Amino acid sequence: MTPDLPVFPPLFHGHPVSGATDPFAKACAQALLGCDSGLVAYNIGADTLKAAIVLAPEMPLEQAMSAFIACGVGFQNALGALAPPEVAVHLAWDGGIRVNGAGCGRLRAAASTAAPAAHPDWLVVGLEILLLPTGDPSHETTSLIDEGCAEVEPLRLLEAWVRHTLVWLNTLEEDGNRPLHAQWQGIADGIGEDVTRGALSGRFLGTDEDFGMLLRTDDSTHVLPLSTILEGENRT
Repeated sequence: MTPDLPVFPPLFHGHPVSGATDPFAKACAQALLGCDSGLVAYNIGADTLKAAIVLAPEMPLEQAMSAFIACGVGFQNALGALAPPEVAVHLAWDGGIRVNGAGCGRLRAAASTAAPAAHPDWLVVGLEILLLPTGDPSHETTSLIDEGCAEVEPLRLLEAWVRHTLVWLNTLEEDGNRPLHAQWQGIADGIGEDVTRGALSGRFLGTDEDFGMLLRTDDSTHVLPLSTILEGENRT
């Protein structure tokens, strides 16, 4: 039988990849080759859902990184719509996804440039979600099955992620960052707690208008640009 294929909104198109290929790496490679924005590389494995979206932001990198937050909020909205109501989803600033307080996956990003003021040719945002139990005795890691989401079909979750992400990308374009800020603040993980980022340790106060981390140390408040989470050497 032919496997079901996901149905995406207009301007998005699926690109399935084999189990041995990382969809995030594939999406970055396709972006380097000049593929159209809206490509969704994905792999629904036995225990993990992996996917990545190629975007073509028309703004400087630091403002374009808001799309990374939009993808995170889009996932939270998608799982929230499909999972039982008692399932709580929170997002870490650097992309971690927590379900009922435990790590259940992550978002990641790469771009054609790391210069904050430059206009990137492309931005790729990847998603990884654990579907089956990991056997982690510390309970710091969980899965959708562990958290009562057995009825959530990975294919439907992938479709919902893209749909809800599109809603937030459109909101960003039409209304700016303010609505996304309000939504993200309510589901952000770790605000008000002590964190360490590189050589800096301090209190995570929240974010600036471009979602840069506000980190209060003993003597000052530092702004860590969201672009510091970017991965990879696959830039032009």
